[in-house]
Amino acid sequence: MAIWLVRAGSHGEYEQKFIQEGRVYVTWDDLNLDLSKLQQRGELTAEMTQRYPEAKPKAVLNWVSQVWPFAHEMQIGDLVVLPLKTQPAVYIGEITGDYRAEKAGPNPFFHWRAVKWIGEAIPRTHFGKDLLFSFGAFLTICRIQRNNAEQRIAAMRASDWKAETLSAPAKAATATTTDAEAADTDLDELARDQIAALISARFKGHGLTRLVEGILKAQGYTTYRSPEGADGGADILAGSGPLGFSAPRLCVEVKSEDSPIGRESVDKLLGAMTKFNADQGLFVAWGGFKGNVQKELASQFFRLRLWTQKELLEQLFEQYERLDEDLKAELPLKRVWMVASQDEAL
Repeated sequence: MAIWLVRAGSHGEYEQKFIQEGRVYVTWDDLNLDLSKLQQRGELTAEMTQRYPEAKPKAVLNWVSQVWPFAHEMQIGDLVVLPLKTQPAVYIGEITGDYRAEKAGPNPFFHWRAVKWIGEAIPRTHFGKDLLFSFGAFLTICRIQRNNAEQRIAAMRASDWKAETLSAPAKAATATTTDAEAADTDLDELARDQIAALISARFKGHGLTRLVEGILKAQGYTTYRSPEGADGGADILAGSGPLGFSAPRLCVEVKSEDSPIGRESVDKLLGAMTKFNADQGLFVAWGGFKGNVQKELASQFFRLRLWTQKELLEQLFEQYERLDEDLKAELPLKRVWMVASQDEAL
């Protein structure tokens, strides 16, 4: 049983298509040929060189190394890891069908394999840091082998995807670097994982509400934070102006658990907004939201915002310098600039 990393677009734009259709796709634009009819990698190199004339030879070879295994090396029974960009979670599927080519598209969905999703929205925190490092490979498709990944993911599957318990975390330091996923790593994603782990450790439970309140204060709101325990439907009330009497008036609910939140909890916040005479609502879910919650609530766009870990971190970075000094001391961060990859995969 091999483990394959497959990404659903550089920004997660194809995630719902992959999940809802029970398929994984190759997402290179204009690659409308049947890969199964190619006998050698060199044939694919020639095809991609012709289709992408502006690409550098090194980039083409990199793409070939990802696309070729999708048709010629993946097997029925192998597992696929799909790290989500839209929330801090991972889907894991079992390949149930052979490679299929549909030259009619639509573009770019010419190549696919059927999968059965056996692990849905597994929190990233359930995986060891070394596995997350592999999941952070800056590649669209590659095999994951380092640090006994296959055995460890099989063990997690047997335990119904409970969090890993590593008896020897130092093993990560001796990992080999021969695998394809080590060639290029998304350092931004790894940094976010480290920051998220620090927040989980230092702002557990109701502590996350305190961090969200700090971000709202940095944005200029005057706030009231409910004490820990029953909150009457709102963890934070926030209003504009020096006394908080001006619009907009926010009703905020914060959930710190790793598991995704369903529609029922969000509907309770909508009810609390009426109770507290709030103009708008904000639901912060550290573990993200189930299924189509965001799509189903599109009708509430002008009244309600949903923050997953992704949006919370974005707001934290934007407001960090304006946070209370005590919060910054608990969460010490430093801005780092680096050269972006010049050969990002499609």
